[in-house]
Amino acid sequence: MIHTELLATVNLIEELNTKTLFGPFSLGPFELVFTSHMLVIALAALLLMITLPLSLHRPRLVPCGFANLIETVCVFLREDVAAPFLKDRTDRYIPVLWTLFFYILTMNLLGLTPLKELYWMITQRPNDFGGAPTANIWITGALATFSFLLFHLAGIFEQGFWNYLKSMCPPVPWFIRPFMFVMELLSSFVRLFSLAIRLFANILAGHILLSVIMGFIFIYKNFMVATVSITGAILMSFLEIFVAFLQAYIFVFLTTIFISFAVSHEEH
Repeated sequence: MIHTELLATVNLIEELNTKTLFGPFSLGPFELVFTSHMLVIALAALLLMITLPLSLHRPRLVPCGFANLIETVCVFLREDVAAPFLKDRTDRYIPVLWTLFFYILTMNLLGLTPLKELYWMITQRPNDFGGAPTANIWITGALATFSFLLFHLAGIFEQGFWNYLKSMCPPVPWFIRPFMFVMELLSSFVRLFSLAIRLFANILAGHILLSVIMGFIFIYKNFMVATVSITGAILMSFLEIFVAFLQAYIFVFLTTIFISFAVSHEEH
């Protein structure tokens, strides 16, 4: 009976919607609410602040277990992603790139975790906890905006404000330069939207596909269909875990490239 009720509560499409948990709270002329996606975002930050220091609090010559995994990822991001593009500036920007990767990855994985169902199994109480924050365009847009500001501020810091503006205009005849400057400026906004939409669309598509596969159980109400659907959902879940890592990597990889473009003293 419990398993039947639990299965009935599983609706992956609902995970894409953000629900109000607390509020609204008045803040002057504004009203603020605390939503289910905000809960997952806060939980991701809390998990990282707890697990990473605990795993690395005892430095060893040869780390093992979880610490070895974290070190392997960090070394890979530094040596194979950041260093080829940022070169001697790598150590200046790698901390923020590490943070972006682990934060996006944690949110992706928490979006695949049935927090709502786990809480229901423990307390037998209905709740709206959990969700997939990186399937929310506003959240991926905020991450992309951070990346957008990061590579522009990096360019201004490295080159100075006026030199950075001049670097956005390639060496072409003077009467074409205003047009080229506008095009380069627009391309930087295209980078912002591409970061936001790529992460959002891939996570959204995975949840929709899983929901469709699980939906066959309720449509056909057949043991054979249920078996195939559950097997397919399990396999797709493993694929979604891979996508969670891949999309975090792609976001950081593209951010690294955009920073390298911005800090380069060569006109482009």
